[in-house]
Amino acid sequence: MREINAQEIISTVKNIAIKSNYFLGDDVMNVLNERYEKEESPVGKKILSQILENDRIAAERKMPICQDTGVAVVFVELGQEVHVNGDINEAIHEGVRQGYKEGYLRKSIVENPLYRKNTNDNTPAVIHIKVVPGDKIKLTIAPKGGGSENMSRIKMLKPLEGEEGVKSFVLQTISEAGGNPCPPIVIGIGIGGTFEKAALMSKEALLRQLDDHNPDSRIAKLEDEILKAVNKLGIGPMGLGGRTTALSVKVETHPCHIASLPVAININCHAARHETIIL
Repeated sequence: MREINAQEIISTVKNIAIKSNYFLGDDVMNVLNERYEKEESPVGKKILSQILENDRIAAERKMPICQDTGVAVVFVELGQEVHVNGDINEAIHEGVRQGYKEGYLRKSIVENPLYRKNTNDNTPAVIHIKVVPGDKIKLTIAPKGGGSENMSRIKMLKPLEGEEGVKSFVLQTISEAGGNPCPPIVIGIGIGGTFEKAALMSKEALLRQLDDHNPDSRIAKLEDEILKAVNKLGIGPMGLGGRTTALSVKVETHPCHIASLPVAININCHAARHETIIL
């Protein structure tokens, strides 16, 4: 049994909370550059150039990419041969607390959804823990801004609606969202499981590299078809028109009940932020 001290988790979460808000991954920057080259709308092209400049400045000056530094969503893969000396949940909360303070990141969390008093330290984080084989801990933080999160949707389709029903639901959702989630967006889609499983998969889908493909060729084809259809909507960068509404579409699936077809859509803005480290 491998021992990991809670202090190490605190320090790690603090560092990746800051880093994820300052730097975009190479996969995101590469796709943004590709879309800039292909964008035909003068306004859309100008906006993409401003987004790219903003991201470069944030990295150079070590400043937040966006003023909305989001809810700290933390995914944990906890090796079953690891023992944490301390409370892993409290360690994550403390790491977020320190990171958002030291990184000068906006505190956006209210302690009660109805009475709206700010906690003033961006905690509590939203934590998802999965026990896996091995003696390591994989920590991923994905700051999630309110604008894109608010445009997310879930629907229980009828099984007979199939792929076409999924496509229709996605296109309707993105059309209604318009410029609100700050496009170009990344679209995470969870299909199957149950109501809550589909929602979780849609958020986990956003952690994938933008340039990867689903290992199931049928689902990879569906991702490509949805991306092309979304980019034909004409919403464009920041909703001002163009062919770059989405940078990527990621679909995750899970077996489900014979009477169900749950579909969840989680949207990320162009600041598709996440950072991972393995202890």
